[in-house]
Amino acid sequence: MGQRLDIRQGTWQRRSSDRRWLALLVDAMEEAARPEIRSQPVEGEVLAALRAQLARPAARYTYVPSAVRH
Repeated sequence: MGQRLDIRQGTWQRRSSDRRWLALLVDAMEEAARPEIRSQPVEGEVLAALRAQLARPAARYTYVPSAVRH
């Protein structure tokens, strides 16, 4: 029974972490969508870096340190 509790606890922690990450992403996107933020100029170097990032193919599998078990 102790192992089942540990598994459930780990699942809950991952879900909680996922929700927290998603909430932070939504907050950042809402902040970026504000007119006073959108009207600010962006440096060319930043735009070039973003374009280069978006031009790369998406990784099929990503490394997630929190999911690694020791």
